[in-house]
Amino acid sequence: MFDTGTPLPERMRPHDLSQYVGQRHLVGPGCILRNMIDSGNLSSFILWGPPGVGKTTLASIIAHTLDREFYTLSAVTSGVKDVREIIDKAKNKSLFSSSASPILFIDEIHRFNKAQQDALLGAVESGTVVLIGATTENPSFEVITPLLSRCQVFVLKPLEVSDLDLLLRRALSSDELLSKRKIKVDETEAIFRHSGGDARKLLNILEIVTDATAPSDDGYIHVDNKSVTSCLQENMAIYDKGGEMHYDIISAFIKSVRGSDPNAAVYWMARMLAGGEDPLFIARRLCILAAEDIGLANPNALLLADATFRIVHSIGMPEARIPLSECAVYLASSPKSNSAYMAIADALAAVEEDKTAPVPLYLRNAPTSLMKDLGYSDGYKYAHDYEGHFTDLEFMPDAMKGRVFYKPQPNAQEDRLKAYLLSCWPKYYTKE
Repeated sequence: MFDTGTPLPERMRPHDLSQYVGQRHLVGPGCILRNMIDSGNLSSFILWGPPGVGKTTLASIIAHTLDREFYTLSAVTSGVKDVREIIDKAKNKSLFSSSASPILFIDEIHRFNKAQQDALLGAVESGTVVLIGATTENPSFEVITPLLSRCQVFVLKPLEVSDLDLLLRRALSSDELLSKRKIKVDETEAIFRHSGGDARKLLNILEIVTDATAPSDDGYIHVDNKSVTSCLQENMAIYDKGGEMHYDIISAFIKSVRGSDPNAAVYWMARMLAGGEDPLFIARRLCILAAEDIGLANPNALLLADATFRIVHSIGMPEARIPLSECAVYLASSPKSNSAYMAIADALAAVEEDKTAPVPLYLRNAPTSLMKDLGYSDGYKYAHDYEGHFTDLEFMPDAMKGRVFYKPQPNAQEDRLKAYLLSCWPKYYTKE
């Protein structure tokens, strides 16, 4: 029995593989994880996939099926001390028991910093614990190489419409609370679309809509596209890092920084952090903003953004909010230029026009006598041998001569760059 306050996704959480929905490529008959479970030969692995596709549930089912002791940590709230305490427990039990190694499940393992991940290495390698990590981020970037090399990585996919439909019907027929109510689902397009392949979101939406909708004259609560959309619009203040609001709020954050509004930038950042957004995701966006929107107007912005990313990775939340705020305020308050962004975009477009333009002979490397005889490097002028460390040598392929990709924009920093380029290349840069 569940408390009436227990959310529907928790009430519907399956306890064995027969109830598990989705991920047939992993747990279907003859598939890799099913074989591992059936044989009992469990090794450490990482489950990588979007929210609400069954990562935590699958780890719990494996522990229950194999009758293994199951420890669980959240990387959001746990530190090195918590990891070491569990490893010590596992070591002590192994001294007095020959039972199989316990499972240590770490949710959002990508949020563990290097020191926290290092603390796992010895226990994973020795088999003191079997590690099951869950992450929504690419483990190639977020998990240290020594730990990643000791784990298999299994990719979980968003649930298909048929999976969502099965979960919906099962909740209506078997949940101890919903099954007692008169509910009819007349249309499913909106509820499936807003779920986005996320089982947790599907069940949350179903519970919200059925709780908010009054019975019709026939005594039934009718769930249709209109009732779902209307109900969700009234609950748009809820930030969902895996859904549409995620993209709306990060868009507002990016545009606030680009639009030089530090107050709005900090507000939207606070909305993301309060909603559980990964601080490293925000830090990555700051790095992109620094290069794309501030660029050469203030090159120090990219240095600060890079430092912020590394600091956030090292210290984690809640302290990471402070350098994130500092960086966001600095970037929003900085002069803006997208000249570097436009330069590479234009250059890539030019490459698409002609990918075979030959390198002029005088710019080619000549490591062998044959190459020298063929004229490689002949006529090259070493810039530092000339006044002002500059020559009038052309560096573009013949077909590209005269093409200007970098166009300085009007700001103090790029005004200085433009003055220098004007002295070097007056035929390409003008005072206007």
